[in-house]
Amino acid sequence: MTGGPSQLETGQGPEDAGTASTKATLLVVDDEPAVRRVLVMRLQLAGYRVVCAEDGEQALEVFSRESPDLVVLDVMLPKLDGFAVCRRLRAESCVPIIFLSALEAISERVAGLDLGADDYLPKPFSPKELEARIATILRRVGRGSANAEPRELPTGQGVVRVGELVVDTNRRQVTRGSERIALTYTEFSLLELLFREPGRVVPRAEILEQLWGYPPRRAADLRVVDVYVARLRGKLEPDPRNPELILTVRGIGYSSQRMGDNAPVAAAG
Repeated sequence: MTGGPSQLETGQGPEDAGTASTKATLLVVDDEPAVRRVLVMRLQLAGYRVVCAEDGEQALEVFSRESPDLVVLDVMLPKLDGFAVCRRLRAESCVPIIFLSALEAISERVAGLDLGADDYLPKPFSPKELEARIATILRRVGRGSANAEPRELPTGQGVVRVGELVVDTNRRQVTRGSERIALTYTEFSLLELLFREPGRVVPRAEILEQLWGYPPRRAADLRVVDVYVARLRGKLEPDPRNPELILTVRGIGYSSQRMGDNAPVAAAG
């Protein structure tokens, strides 16, 4: 295939000129033209604006030009593979990323999540399931399709101190002293869920359903939760191997530590 994706595959046409700003933009990256065409058709019908790339280098170019709200990213790509693309995107952006892959090994799935992807869907997949996962993630970050019902975004519970951390649920920011700790949308949502009720054990299946929007269908699904807890510990805990903030309740799930200074603090300014 030469010359890049066709107009059909980019999901752009004259009719989009006046409405593109009201739609969430999705970047679909896959080297199979048939997959791109199916996803463009389905996702446009779901109310999204869709742009495409067929290799890793083109994906980075389109991302820079279009600033999409979410990226659907195949792992096996020419020029730069999906893992390399994800690594480059994460260096500059917390845009939600959903990996697609024909590789079924759990290690591959974990590798993608370790790089900061928000979800991972094995091929072959149901387009309907992909649409559901996209909708769940975009709702969580406050961005939906043009067909979605308007809704009031949650404002959070304010500013809370968790040990040495200050968690601002309105701005979705975490700081330690003067240092801001960069969290992705999913990482912050996980932090917020675990610390909503300090001391309560939150089952892994509940975390998966609340944050990713689907129940566990296979053992690998729950590994998504484990990987994200590990990522969060790596950013927040002084010693991630001996966590003090996020505790493991073996065989059940995770719990946030009850801490005496878990209390609201006055917001600066």
